[in-house]
Amino acid sequence: MKQHFWKILVVVMGQAGLLGCKSSAVLEAPAETQAGKTDAALYFTNPVMDGADPWVWKQDSVYYSCGSGNGTIYVSQSTKLTKLGERVPVWKAPSTGWNAHNIWAPEIHFLQGKWYIYYAAGKDPGGPFIHQRSGVLESTTGSPFGPYVDKGMLYTGDSLQHPGTAKWAIDLSPFYLNGQLYAVWSGWEQNAATDRTKQHLYLARMSNPWTISSNRAKISSPTQPWETGGELDLNEGPELLKKNEKAFLIYSCRESWLKEYRLGQLTLSDTLADPMLASNWTKSDGPVFQSTAEVLGVGHCSFTTSPDNTEDWILYHAKKSAQPGWQRDIRMQKFTWTADGFPVFGEPVSSGVPIKVPSGQKE
Repeated sequence: MKQHFWKILVVVMGQAGLLGCKSSAVLEAPAETQAGKTDAALYFTNPVMDGADPWVWKQDSVYYSCGSGNGTIYVSQSTKLTKLGERVPVWKAPSTGWNAHNIWAPEIHFLQGKWYIYYAAGKDPGGPFIHQRSGVLESTTGSPFGPYVDKGMLYTGDSLQHPGTAKWAIDLSPFYLNGQLYAVWSGWEQNAATDRTKQHLYLARMSNPWTISSNRAKISSPTQPWETGGELDLNEGPELLKKNEKAFLIYSCRESWLKEYRLGQLTLSDTLADPMLASNWTKSDGPVFQSTAEVLGVGHCSFTTSPDNTEDWILYHAKKSAQPGWQRDIRMQKFTWTADGFPVFGEPVSSGVPIKVPSGQKE
């Protein structure tokens, strides 16, 4: 289970460099040097920044990213996928209550004409992390920078008539499918006294962006050999990926603090089928994205497109070392599709290897 220290869900973005002023007394650099600078601006290298659980939402050619730290949720914006905009604090956790501590993995979404931020939190500081629940914030203006009002805890249980019976839930993400709004998240079958508890993926219908309107349905459990075998079996960090007539849930499995962390895939057999029936989802035969000898513990992804919408990009985090722990950095790379419409993520690109910037990104 994951301990989200500095959650930057900013989807990738390295430190923005400062441009020096050009004096009229300084001669122009030789043409070769200028060409070299121009050529270098067309590439970036991983990792792009420290942090974990990267998230980005593209709206009107602008990338909005979200993260948390020290009990605060931040939002930033940029026209470049590989540059970090200014992190602006938009919400501070209350001093007491169910969401006073452990603010994890926020996601910003634009739904039904408003901005919403989904996050996990708990009532007690530190571990064991047995009180985590999912909540949502709503912007009171048309700006992603708020101000935001706390819309409360989302119901993530089995008895909708008793809202106080919500179960442990993290990594909640909303999505539309066939006109219906759903929430997908990682949760426990029952609340427990230890955070060494198996995590499953759950799905529920939503009547609006701040209300879950059905009991949860379990759609995935860590049952395959490539999902199990470590200290704790878990499925977490689910994100919907849609392409033409196909829908996928890409999720993380194995332990987030170990180098074996990886991505699995659920495929909806028919996008018109009921996604709340586990039998309508097909699990991949193995991980769809996993570590190499140089890039370890890859997981908790999000997806977006290049500025000109011609390329698909995956954002993810990886461990800084093979030692157990949550010291991670954020990376990104382009991915492709098979002829019959399935995503191909390839292998994580090693640190320092030049990658061409997303298509349409301007200097």
